[in-house]
Amino acid sequence: MKKILISMIAIVLSITLAACGSNHAAKNHSDSNGTEQVSQDTQSNEYNQTEQKAGTPHSKKQKKLVNVTLDRAIDGDTIKVIYNGKKDTVRYLLVDTPETKKPNSCVQPYGEDASKRNKELVNSGGKLQLEFDKGDRRDKYGRLLAYVYVDGKSVQETLLKEGLARVAYVYEPNTTYIDQFRQDEQEAKSEKLSIWSKNGYVTNRGFNGCVK
Repeated sequence: MKKILISMIAIVLSITLAACGSNHAAKNHSDSNGTEQVSQDTQSNEYNQTEQKAGTPHSKKQKKLVNVTLDRAIDGDTIKVIYNGKKDTVRYLLVDTPETKKPNSCVQPYGEDASKRNKELVNSGGKLQLEFDKGDRRDKYGRLLAYVYVDGKSVQETLLKEGLARVAYVYEPNTTYIDQFRQDEQEAKSEKLSIWSKNGYVTNRGFNGCVK
Protein backbone atom coordinates (compact mmCIF):
# COMPACT_ATOMS: atom_id res chain seq x y z
CA MET A 1 0.00 0.00 0.00
CA LYS A 2 2.82 2.35 0.91
CA LYS A 3 4.57 1.57 -2.36
CA ILE A 4 1.39 2.33 -4.34
CA LEU A 5 0.99 5.70 -2.57
CA ILE A 6 4.60 6.66 -3.28
CA SER A 7 4.13 5.75 -6.97
CA MET A 8 1.00 7.90 -7.25
CA ILE A 9 2.79 10.87 -5.65
CA ALA A 10 5.68 10.45 -8.10
CA ILE A 11 3.28 10.41 -11.07
CA VAL A 12 1.50 13.57 -9.86
CA LEU A 13 4.82 15.39 -9.37
CA SER A 14 5.97 14.29 -12.83
CA ILE A 15 2.79 15.61 -14.49
CA THR A 16 3.03 18.91 -12.56
CA LEU A 17 6.68 19.46 -13.56
CA ALA A 18 5.89 18.64 -17.19
CA ALA A 19 3.04 21.21 -17.23
CA CYS A 20 5.28 23.90 -15.73
CA GLY A 21 7.96 23.21 -18.31
CA SER A 22 5.42 23.47 -21.13
CA ASN A 23 4.10 26.82 -19.84
CA HIS A 24 7.64 28.17 -19.51
CA ALA A 25 8.48 27.15 -23.08
CA ALA A 26 5.28 28.71 -24.39
CA LYS A 27 6.06 31.95 -22.56
CA ASN A 28 9.59 32.05 -23.99
CA HIS A 29 8.21 31.43 -27.49
CA SER A 30 5.64 34.20 -27.02
CA ASP A 31 8.32 36.62 -25.75
CA SER A 32 10.54 35.71 -28.68
CA ASN A 33 7.73 36.36 -31.18
CA GLY A 34 6.96 39.67 -29.51
CA THR A 35 10.60 40.74 -29.70
CA GLU A 36 10.78 39.65 -33.33
CA GLN A 37 7.59 41.55 -34.18
CA VAL A 38 8.90 44.73 -32.53
CA SER A 39 12.13 44.34 -34.48
CA GLN A 40 10.21 43.92 -37.75
CA ASP A 41 7.99 46.91 -36.98
CA THR A 42 11.06 49.03 -36.20
CA GLN A 43 12.75 47.98 -39.43
CA SER A 44 9.55 48.70 -41.37
CA ASN A 45 9.29 52.21 -39.88
CA GLU A 46 12.97 52.89 -40.60
CA TYR A 47 12.48 51.68 -44.20
CA ASN A 48 9.42 53.89 -44.71
CA GLN A 49 11.25 56.91 -43.29
CA THR A 50 14.21 56.21 -45.59
CA GLU A 51 11.88 55.90 -48.58
CA GLN A 52 10.21 59.20 -47.74
CA LYS A 53 13.57 60.96 -47.39
CA ALA A 54 14.81 59.42 -50.63
CA GLY A 55 11.71 60.62 -52.46
CA THR A 56 11.89 64.20 -51.20
CA PRO A 57 14.40 65.53 -53.79
CA HIS A 58 12.24 64.15 -56.63
CA SER A 59 9.17 66.19 -55.72
CA LYS A 60 8.17 68.66 -58.39
CA LYS A 61 9.36 72.16 -57.76
CA GLN A 62 6.82 74.95 -57.68
CA LYS A 63 6.94 76.94 -60.90
CA LYS A 64 7.35 80.69 -60.49
CA LEU A 65 5.15 81.98 -63.27
CA VAL A 66 4.82 85.62 -64.26
CA ASN A 67 1.63 86.90 -65.86
CA VAL A 68 2.06 88.87 -69.08
CA THR A 69 -0.22 90.28 -71.77
CA LEU A 70 0.29 89.30 -75.38
CA ASP A 71 1.07 92.06 -77.85
CA ARG A 72 1.59 89.82 -80.88
CA ALA A 73 3.29 86.66 -82.11
CA ILE A 74 6.31 87.31 -84.31
CA ASP A 75 7.28 83.83 -85.54
CA GLY A 76 7.46 80.26 -84.29
CA ASP A 77 9.69 80.94 -81.30
CA THR A 78 9.29 84.64 -80.55
CA ILE A 79 6.46 86.83 -79.22
CA LYS A 80 6.00 90.37 -77.99
CA VAL A 81 4.34 90.90 -74.61
CA ILE A 82 3.56 93.60 -72.08
CA TYR A 83 5.84 92.82 -69.13
CA ASN A 84 6.14 95.10 -66.09
CA GLY A 85 4.13 97.73 -67.92
CA LYS A 86 6.46 97.78 -70.96
CA LYS A 87 6.49 96.08 -74.35
CA ASP A 88 9.14 93.34 -74.46
CA THR A 89 10.25 90.65 -76.89
CA VAL A 90 10.35 87.07 -75.58
CA ARG A 91 12.62 84.46 -77.17
CA TYR A 92 11.59 80.91 -76.27
CA LEU A 93 14.22 79.05 -74.26
CA LEU A 94 15.79 75.83 -75.60
CA VAL A 95 13.91 75.66 -78.90
CA ASP A 96 14.36 76.83 -82.48
CA THR A 97 11.85 76.91 -85.34
CA PRO A 98 12.44 77.42 -89.07
CA GLU A 99 12.93 81.03 -90.15
CA THR A 100 10.24 83.21 -91.67
CA LYS A 101 11.34 86.78 -90.90
CA LYS A 102 15.07 86.67 -90.20
CA PRO A 103 16.94 89.46 -92.06
CA ASN A 104 18.98 88.24 -95.03
CA SER A 105 17.41 84.80 -94.73
CA CYS A 106 14.83 82.99 -96.81
CA VAL A 107 11.56 81.53 -95.58
CA GLN A 108 12.31 77.94 -94.61
CA PRO A 109 10.07 74.87 -94.93
CA TYR A 110 7.63 74.52 -92.01
CA GLY A 111 8.50 78.03 -90.84
CA GLU A 112 5.04 79.34 -91.67
CA ASP A 113 3.49 76.27 -90.03
CA ALA A 114 5.43 76.90 -86.83
CA SER A 115 4.51 80.60 -86.83
CA LYS A 116 0.85 79.82 -87.39
CA ARG A 117 0.76 77.20 -84.64
CA ASN A 118 2.56 79.46 -82.17
CA LYS A 119 0.11 82.25 -82.92
CA GLU A 120 -2.83 79.90 -82.35
CA LEU A 121 -1.43 78.83 -78.98
CA VAL A 122 -0.67 82.26 -77.54
CA ASN A 123 -3.81 83.85 -79.03
CA SER A 124 -6.14 81.19 -77.63
CA GLY A 125 -7.47 83.53 -74.95
CA GLY A 126 -5.88 81.57 -72.11
CA LYS A 127 -3.70 82.98 -69.36
CA LEU A 128 -0.27 83.78 -70.81
CA GLN A 129 2.65 83.33 -68.40
CA LEU A 130 6.44 83.24 -68.45
CA GLU A 131 8.91 81.26 -66.39
CA PHE A 132 12.54 82.35 -66.14
CA ASP A 133 15.40 79.94 -65.54
CA LYS A 134 18.42 80.23 -63.25
CA GLY A 135 20.72 82.08 -65.64
CA ASP A 136 20.50 85.25 -67.73
CA ARG A 137 17.02 86.56 -68.36
CA ARG A 138 18.00 88.34 -71.56
CA ASP A 139 20.08 87.45 -74.59
CA LYS A 140 22.63 89.67 -76.34
CA TYR A 141 19.81 91.31 -78.31
CA GLY A 142 17.99 92.34 -75.14
CA ARG A 143 15.18 89.81 -75.59
CA LEU A 144 13.68 88.06 -72.57
CA LEU A 145 14.56 84.36 -72.39
CA ALA A 146 11.71 82.34 -70.96
CA TYR A 147 9.52 79.26 -70.95
CA VAL A 148 6.05 80.22 -72.19
CA TYR A 149 2.77 78.80 -70.89
CA VAL A 150 -0.87 79.19 -71.82
CA ASP A 151 -3.23 78.07 -69.05
CA GLY A 152 -0.30 76.20 -67.51
CA LYS A 153 0.55 74.25 -70.67
CA SER A 154 4.04 74.62 -72.16
CA VAL A 155 4.07 76.20 -75.61
CA GLN A 156 7.61 74.92 -76.21
CA GLU A 157 6.58 71.34 -75.51
CA THR A 158 3.63 71.58 -77.89
CA LEU A 159 5.84 72.84 -80.73
CA LEU A 160 8.41 70.12 -80.07
CA LYS A 161 5.84 67.32 -79.85
CA GLU A 162 4.23 68.41 -83.13
CA GLY A 163 7.56 68.45 -84.95
CA LEU A 164 7.59 72.21 -85.51
CA ALA A 165 10.68 72.97 -83.40
CA ARG A 166 14.04 71.46 -82.54
CA VAL A 167 15.96 71.61 -79.26
CA ALA A 168 18.65 74.27 -79.61
CA TYR A 169 20.63 77.06 -77.93
CA VAL A 170 21.35 74.98 -74.85
CA TYR A 171 23.34 77.13 -72.46
CA GLU A 172 23.82 76.33 -68.78
CA PRO A 173 22.29 77.04 -66.35
CA ASN A 174 19.13 77.77 -68.39
CA THR A 175 18.48 74.07 -68.91
CA THR A 176 15.85 73.09 -66.33
CA TYR A 177 13.60 71.31 -68.84
CA ILE A 178 16.22 70.06 -71.30
CA ASP A 179 15.59 66.36 -70.59
CA GLN A 180 11.84 66.70 -71.08
CA PHE A 181 12.30 68.78 -74.24
CA ARG A 182 14.68 66.22 -75.74
CA GLN A 183 12.18 63.49 -75.01
CA ASP A 184 9.44 65.50 -76.76
CA GLU A 185 11.76 66.09 -79.71
CA GLN A 186 12.63 62.40 -79.97
CA GLU A 187 8.95 61.42 -80.05
CA ALA A 188 8.31 63.75 -83.01
CA LYS A 189 11.51 62.58 -84.68
CA SER A 190 10.50 58.92 -84.32
CA GLU A 191 7.16 59.66 -85.95
CA LYS A 192 8.82 61.81 -88.65
CA LEU A 193 6.52 64.75 -88.00
CA SER A 194 6.90 67.99 -90.02
CA ILE A 195 10.56 69.13 -89.81
CA TRP A 196 11.62 65.52 -89.20
CA SER A 197 9.91 64.27 -92.37
CA LYS A 198 12.72 65.60 -94.60
CA ASN A 199 16.05 63.76 -94.34
CA GLY A 200 18.93 66.16 -93.71
CA TYR A 201 16.66 69.16 -93.18
CA VAL A 202 17.37 69.56 -89.45
CA THR A 203 21.01 70.09 -88.49
CA ASN A 204 22.90 71.07 -85.35
CA ARG A 205 23.14 74.61 -86.73
CA GLY A 206 19.58 75.07 -87.91
CA PHE A 207 17.62 74.08 -90.99
CA ASN A 208 18.67 73.47 -94.60
CA GLY A 209 16.78 74.82 -97.56
CA CYS A 210 14.27 77.48 -98.51
CA VAL A 211 10.66 77.46 -99.60
CA LYS A 212 10.58 77.53 -103.41
